[in-house]
Amino acid sequence: MKHSEYSAVIVGSGAAGLFAALKLSSQITLPDGILIVTKSTIGESNSKYAQGGIVGVLHQNKEDNVESHIEDTLRAGAGLSDKKVVKYISELSDTVINDLITYGVKFDKDKFGNLNFTLEAAHSHRRILHSGGDATGKGIVDALCKKVEEDSNITVLENTMAVELLINSNNETKGLIIYNSLTGEHEIVYSSAVILATGGVGQVYKYTTNPEGATGDGLDLAYNAGAIIQDMEFIQFHPTALALTPKSKERFLISEAVRGEGAKLIDSSGKEFMSKYHDKRELAPRDIVTRAIYSEMKKSHTTNMFLNASVIDKNKLAERFPTISKKCSVNGIDISSSPIPVAPAAHYTMGGIKATVEGKTSISGLYAIGEAASTGLHGANRLASNSLLECVVCAYELADYLSFANLETPKIIDNAIMQTIGIYSKPLTDIEYNIPELKQKLKDLMWNKAGIIRNERDLKSAISEIETMKANFKRERKCANIQEYEYRNMLTAAQLITESALNRTESVGAHSREDFKNSIQNEAKHSNIKKCNNTEIVEYVG
Repeated sequence: MKHSEYSAVIVGSGAAGLFAALKLSSQITLPDGILIVTKSTIGESNSKYAQGGIVGVLHQNKEDNVESHIEDTLRAGAGLSDKKVVKYISELSDTVINDLITYGVKFDKDKFGNLNFTLEAAHSHRRILHSGGDATGKGIVDALCKKVEEDSNITVLENTMAVELLINSNNETKGLIIYNSLTGEHEIVYSSAVILATGGVGQVYKYTTNPEGATGDGLDLAYNAGAIIQDMEFIQFHPTALALTPKSKERFLISEAVRGEGAKLIDSSGKEFMSKYHDKRELAPRDIVTRAIYSEMKKSHTTNMFLNASVIDKNKLAERFPTISKKCSVNGIDISSSPIPVAPAAHYTMGGIKATVEGKTSISGLYAIGEAASTGLHGANRLASNSLLECVVCAYELADYLSFANLETPKIIDNAIMQTIGIYSKPLTDIEYNIPELKQKLKDLMWNKAGIIRNERDLKSAISEIETMKANFKRERKCANIQEYEYRNMLTAAQLITESALNRTESVGAHSREDFKNSIQNEAKHSNIKKCNNTEIVEYVG
């Protein structure tokens, strides 16, 4: 098998991965350079499609402060956010925002040239920075991609998927196996620092705002290597995704910022309903707004509610939300005069690979940042626009941490690694699978039995069906193509979500059990899953 060596390997090319590569390149002398592995094209990621913005608790914004942002994040996280992590990330927001500006990100400004802040649900102040109106993620990713492409110290492998970590007998990461879809070959990459920045798991669900690549790839890599996985029951469903028809699988995000600017949720008769659910109405935490819409849909036996944005000035709508306006217009909806049909969709993974703010996981040499990681920032429910901030702050801290680490390429490869490499040198059995059909079956199952509202009966049924699907898919490790690897990874993510959801016998944040009452805030505990002798163990720790 072909092999190569790099000082650091980053899997994923969203905001977290790109920013980490740039900071590493600028801060550390890396004799073997940095490799970015991305299974699509550079920049294709959840980050790219983020509309609302990025939290910026900036010194120049005298109306806001770190203490207020901490309170808002803790309140949204329903007692499971780590206050020290929240404080650390909030305090660094001013530094990383200025770094992004230095890298060429153009945040929107007012007519006086001052940064323009907006409001989103559960925030006490206007602290959300945006770019291109409602194309913030694209603005950030495009700027970072340009810088990465100009950096001779960074190599990018597109159309290439990381499929297994190389872990030696001392439980140390020494590289990974990758699959190049253009050549159809597996290759070896040796490195003492592997950084997982692979995004979330939204494609496990029938309806999601996530792009097609969000299949839990980093989660599967880390889990099968024995890393601790945390809080997988906490899947955030965004309340307002464009719902054109009941059969339409596409769920284009209608940013929370639209509600932040004054849009109202209404039913088919034009009646507002959020006052029945929360005193902040449309600006309540996402999990509450999602369940409110879901409840109204069930009561009225309809497949969507509506968002009335016509209450916002027409010129402001066009300027502030050009992407949303265009998408709706293409589908025959003038948002300045007609309500937007909306319904919830899987959006963000609060759980993931347990990691520190520097990205350190439970395995030496393995790091996780961005949505793939679970740092304790989001708790049981992510506060709007905290995700992009977490991406860049943790990438920043990771680069700082690695500047003191030994990033020499591994020189000794032991038997454990050789056994792993041997698996990928053997031919596959001649079996063909209808992967699109298998994926759709899994997505339907997860939406119906492990979605917005859960119960013991459905979760047990889902777990049983997932086990059967895994048994029927004979590719335990090596697969034939990227689509098969994605399906394998989706099965892992689905299993972790359902087992975690079954074990949390309470309702807290984004995890809602109709067969159990709500937990008392600040009494909830994190759920950890680790792999031990091929058995999943769920334990609750403080």
